[in-house]
Formats: sequence, C-alpha cells, structure tokens
Amino acid sequence: MKKILLFLLILPFAVIGQEKGITFEHGLNWSQIKEKAKKENKFIFVDLFTTWCGPCKYMSASVFPQTKVGDFFNSKFVNAKIQMDKTDKDSEEVKAWYEEAERFGKDYKIAAYPTFLIFNPQGELVHRMVGGGDADEFIERSKDALKPETQYYALLKAFNENPTDLALAHRMVRAANTAYDEATVTQAEDIIISHTKPENLTKECAAYLVANTRTSRSKAFELLRDNPEKIDALLEKNGAANRVLATVAINEVLGTKIDFNTEPNWEALKTEISDKYANINFDPIFKLMKAQYYVQSRNWSSLTNIVDSYLTSEDLNSNQLNSYAWEIFENSTDAACLDAALKWSKRAVEQDVKSAYLDTYANLLYKKGDKINAIKWQEEALSLATEGEQDNYQDTLAKMKSDIPTWNL
Repeated sequence: MKKILLFLLILPFAVIGQEKGITFEHGLNWSQIKEKAKKENKFIFVDLFTTWCGPCKYMSASVFPQTKVGDFFNSKFVNAKIQMDKTDKDSEEVKAWYEEAERFGKDYKIAAYPTFLIFNPQGELVHRMVGGGDADEFIERSKDALKPETQYYALLKAFNENPTDLALAHRMVRAANTAYDEATVTQAEDIIISHTKPENLTKECAAYLVANTRTSRSKAFELLRDNPEKIDALLEKNGAANRVLATVAINEVLGTKIDFNTEPNWEALKTEISDKYANINFDPIFKLMKAQYYVQSRNWSSLTNIVDSYLTSEDLNSNQLNSYAWEIFENSTDAACLDAALKWSKRAVEQDVKSAYLDTYANLLYKKGDKINAIKWQEEALSLATEGEQDNYQDTLAKMKSDIPTWNL
C-alpha cells in the first residue's frame, strides 16, 4: 500500500485546501466555538491530533478532504482541530491554544491519537472515538454521537448505574476499548469474567477473551492459559489462545528490554520468557518481532527469510502480508526478495480484495517487468479506490503506461 503523502504543516483550525471536505473553524477560541454551536444548534466535533501521529496525518490528508465526509460533518457539526503537542514550527495560532490543549488532555484523559471528542449543542461532552479509519466507517462511527442511545457517555452513565448488568457490561467493554477508556474496560471485564467458568465457556465468550486479554494479572489471562485447547476448539482456530498469551507475556516481560537499534539476542530473550511461562509457545511471536527488527534495520533478505519461514507454519493476515510486501517493493531490487513479496501480495489479494492490496500487487508486477498485468491490476485498484486514494493510484497508472518507475530510485 502506498505511503500517504503528508502535509508538512497542520494548523489548529485551518482549512487546508479542503473546499469539498470538512470545514474546520479558524480564528475562534473554545468559548466562541461553543457559542457558535449553540446558536446554530449543531454538535461540536473536535479532532485532537499531534504532528507526529501517522493516523492523524492520514485522516487529515485522505479522509477529511472527501466530499461525502464534508457534507456530513459540515451539516451536523461545528468542526475544530486542536494540536496536542508542541514544535518549534508552531504558528502563533497554535501557540494560542497550548493552554486549552493541555486542559483537554488532562480533563478528558487523552492517551492515544487521533482522539475525536463530540459535544452536544449545549457544550456537554457526549461521545468519544479513538483511531482513524476510512471515510464510510468514520461517518458511521460519528453518527453514534448524534443519538442518545449510542453516545459513549450515555452508555457509561447507564453502566455505572447498573454495574452488575452482564449484557450492559459486554456493550461497555467494546465501547470502552474503542474509546481507550482503560479504567472502564477493566471494570466491565471484571464483571464479565466473574460470570465465566471454564465449564460454561461459549464461542462468544472465547472470542471475547481473545479480543480483550491485555494483562497476565487478569482472570481472562488465567482462563486462556488454563483452557487453550477448548478456546481454540470453540473458535475453530488453532493457536488462537497461545497467540494472545504470548503477546501479553512478551509485552510485559520484554517490552522494555528490546532495543531495535541493535539486533537483540533472540535466543536469550526467548529463554528468559520461556522460563517464566513454560506452557506458552513463543516461536510465532518472536518471528514477528524479528520481522519488525529487519524492517527497521532495512535488512530485506532477512525479512524475506523470516516472513517465508512464518508462512510455513502460521498464517499472516492480509494486512501483514501487504505491509511486508510493500516494504520490499519500496526498498529492495533483489530478485528473490521481489519474488517472495509478489507471493505474499498475491496471497493478501486472495484473502481480501482491497484497493490498497491490489495497488501493492500491481506495483510489484511492474517492478518485476510485467507491465501488461501490472496495468490491469492497477486499473482494478483504481476502480475500487476511495476518493482519497484516486489521485495517487491514477498517478501510478500513468507512470506504468509511460514506463516511469513507480518506486524511488
């Protein structure tokens, strides 16, 4: 998938060439924004971003400018952007919002970016979303803010008033995970797990445990550790429980010990963690860690070997396959590496037909010299492209037809 061309400067309330997209307020302070929303009887949409956040930049470059996104948000919301970090290049307008940005971070416990807060026309916080997404998904998520029955903080209020309601706890943990509200996640998980016994495990419960186990100190971790075969059988997926257990254990035990500036002693690390968790298979996770290291160290032949070895025993999802294939396309000219990447990319397309995966496959074919098929697949990618992707893919297609490299030389 192509890396997004990012804007070099993001102003807090600037309209960045987005005549067809979201119109963000410019030159108003927070009180004035609330006054405008109240007068126009609109909700307030606030994008909390940082200059270093990749998903933030993606949203600003590829989602916010889209016509359908602008049509929805401009009709329903007064829209604002607040830069949450500080840089030497900040404008006077950004600096004027430093104090307000600090207050937002503290009052609303902002722990991840981008975070989107939505206030009602009276200026009361009603909804919270974290993380980017494509245009259609983002619009659908944002519609929840307009209805009391789906607003995050209305759900939180109901949960706090009915802390033993199991069905409500299930809804709450899903919503709180999306909102990065860790305290509420823990509270809701405790209620759910307290109702879960090994002999009563269901497929729904097994899926919940796999999706929501984040610490070895939780009852969820204990249930996974003690019942891996049953969990796998319920989910019809071998190794599902082990992957979660290994990931949690590695994050806790080795998270601060891995320095990707120099290649770690993988065997020593594996021995250390295996001694503590004897019944967990760490091989698949260690292979992914090695792959991450080889990407960062730009060791493309080693990346090729480790991904290929992973595929002999484990399945990588389509997004992982596509990401590794794109790294090889952009950075390697080695024939063996490109052949392997083409194989991974083809598998990604077979698993999930997305424009980004088709774009990767087409670019690899082109770099391998198969211009005819490259153009065919790039045209297919363009036909499925979102509004924010179309210019990028069209430019790639034009280069292919003109025999111009689509990669940096």
